[in-house]
Amino acid sequence: MILLDGKALSIKIKEELKEKNQILKEKGMQTCLAVILVGNNPASQTYVNSKAKACEEYGIKSLVYRLDENTTQNELLALIHTLNYDDSVHGILVQLPLPMHINKNLVLESITSSKDVDGFHPINVGYLNLGLESGFLPCTPLGVMKLLKAYEINLEGLDTVVIGESNIVGRPMATMLLNAGASVSICHIKTKDLKLYTQKADLIIVAAGCVNLLRSDMVKEGVIVIDVGINRLENGQIVGDVDFENVSKKASFITPVPGGVGPMTIAMLLENTIKSAKNRLN
Repeated sequence: MILLDGKALSIKIKEELKEKNQILKEKGMQTCLAVILVGNNPASQTYVNSKAKACEEYGIKSLVYRLDENTTQNELLALIHTLNYDDSVHGILVQLPLPMHINKNLVLESITSSKDVDGFHPINVGYLNLGLESGFLPCTPLGVMKLLKAYEINLEGLDTVVIGESNIVGRPMATMLLNAGASVSICHIKTKDLKLYTQKADLIIVAAGCVNLLRSDMVKEGVIVIDVGINRLENGQIVGDVDFENVSKKASFITPVPGGVGPMTIAMLLENTIKSAKNRLN
């Protein structure tokens, strides 16, 4: 069994990005990412802080807007509108989830596609589905693809199962795998017999937010397992969606949690932001 070490790979990628960002600085371009947080969700605050820290560490200017829970939808849209027309800002990210009174889809659509470094805008989704590299790809699925490539895992012809159908991970993940030549099944909460799919899979990517969803009896020998899940147990321990202790005994490759996909997501956010700044310069 080989651990897919996203932490180590992300550090390598970030150092390469640091050099690219320095070249942009020498040309007079200060890369800038604006992050908007609405409300006081503890997990969201942690994510925003980690993104701001990563930006600072690698020479990217970070603007963090912390808005009150009661911020209206129009106030949020007005801020995004201002950032859309600010030439000094190259990436705009609205931290999810948003309060219930705000229409998430409307907010995500309001971010101009050229600054949508999360890759959620319909235009960027369209580029992905057409297999084009013109737009921005969602950070977590992109990080998974980079991780698989770094370990020279050939996806062509692999029977693959993606567990989770979210627009953030599951659906774009499946599309990227299809574009890479894999055969893909998407499973979700309404799937009748999950085990029927996973037992035959060469590659399983789990992004459901459910502790121990994938167990040893559900996988075959030599399976490749990517665990995107992040769950906090009552004792404070962070675990994924996979029964790591037992599934790892059958896997050929597997990601740890933490230290697998999470660090790669941050690295891809920085990569997309620098890509946006480079586009602006050109």
